[in-house]
Amino acid sequence: MEVLGFNLVYNSLSFAIATFGASTVFFFAQRSQVAPAYKTALTLSGLVCLIAFYHYLRMFESFNNAFTLIHGEILVTGSEFNVAYRYVGWLLTVPLLLLELVLVMRLSKEETFSRGIKLTFAAILMVILGYPGEGLVDPNQLGDRWMYWLMAMIPFLYILYSLILGLGNSISKQPKNVQSLVSNARWLLITSWTFYPIVYLFPMINPDASYVNIQVGYTIADVVSIGIFGIMIYIIAQRKSDAGA
Repeated sequence: MEVLGFNLVYNSLSFAIATFGASTVFFFAQRSQVAPAYKTALTLSGLVCLIAFYHYLRMFESFNNAFTLIHGEILVTGSEFNVAYRYVGWLLTVPLLLLELVLVMRLSKEETFSRGIKLTFAAILMVILGYPGEGLVDPNQLGDRWMYWLMAMIPFLYILYSLILGLGNSISKQPKNVQSLVSNARWLLITSWTFYPIVYLFPMINPDASYVNIQVGYTIADVVSIGIFGIMIYIIAQRKSDAGA
């Protein structure tokens, strides 16, 4: 790893910590500004950011233990940069992000339960299937990495299908003043999540640069799919509350 790569990873992790810390305070503070029906969605937004904040702190600590920058030279300490923190965080945050969208739409109890259960199961399965391949970056291991990528893509494609087609009819039934916002929030989640399987493939594209690219790529995707998505959930909840919907 070169100095530029070290600084990119270091600064991106630091930025994510600040983003998720501030977002946690914001979402919990804004619960009082929305109707009771939407407080749960805001609570989930705050919890997601809190979980991400904690795991990024642990990643930041792990990164600093694994690498040290002294006089313009990167020293490898021998400690391992623990990538499992990302997956443990995703195991909790990915299902909650989907539930945020479902809850803020205020669907019927039956539809909320059905979609929530199915999307939660698919999200957990996707993260579990992807994790074993994350550490396989050696050229001789890339075949196995492809296998885990393909397995994780099955529940991922189901989630995309559910977001694109499954929620289409439900979005059309939303109040007029939030229909476009709900649709945009859905597409933001779809777009940002599509970035993750692409980042996963970086070692196959350029093994030499994959380490820095993976860490920075995942961090950018997390900031968008957790922080910015949460802001959109808050705006939807506030507008529906103001309209008494």
